[in-house]
Amino acid sequence: MSHSPSERPKVPTITVGLRPHPSSPDAAVAGSGPVGHLLATMYAAPEGGAVFEFRLDDSRIDRLVVPAPQPSVAADGLWQHTCFEVFLGVPGEPTYREYNFSPSGQWAVYAFQGWRQRVDGFAAEQAPEIQCTHDAGSLVLQARVPAGLLPAVPPGTDLQVSLAAVIERKDGQLEYWAVRHAPAQPDFHARDTFVLTLATATRSQP
Repeated sequence: MSHSPSERPKVPTITVGLRPHPSSPDAAVAGSGPVGHLLATMYAAPEGGAVFEFRLDDSRIDRLVVPAPQPSVAADGLWQHTCFEVFLGVPGEPTYREYNFSPSGQWAVYAFQGWRQRVDGFAAEQAPEIQCTHDAGSLVLQARVPAGLLPAVPPGTDLQVSLAAVIERKDGQLEYWAVRHAPAQPDFHARDTFVLTLATATRSQP
């Protein structure tokens, strides 16, 4: 079960609305597709790491493909189906990480040295904790990412963030949602879409 806002720790919290890329089906007419609203919330956990929550509200979940529960293990290709994504960049550097969270409980973490340039041999040494619930009108996924999975930054460094989602419809089409989109084709890796800031819990203590 996802934590309600009243249960969240008293730390800076950001909630934003995601919007579909103009090339996504039904993007031209708001509310005409199966997704009503898609909200994303993030905050740095007091114990370290970060929490990301994605919420589909006022939606027709029966018109979406929601991956069935699976063992919570690392898996590739999650973005080919309904999947929620987080991108974390280091200010002033081309490096960034990509996190995929599936409603199935499966996940993936990738490290990049530049735009779509994967770091060979990178393997996550820890696993995020994923919880997902849904009913006829809503779906909530929460992912808790341990500190060891975040990019290593000096104390006091905040991370640049992009929050996004791929939504698979039962008619076979994919919708691409994000806080900000690249103008031509959907590209969650475009660095100018990393427009949010995560105040990390790695600051020096007084």
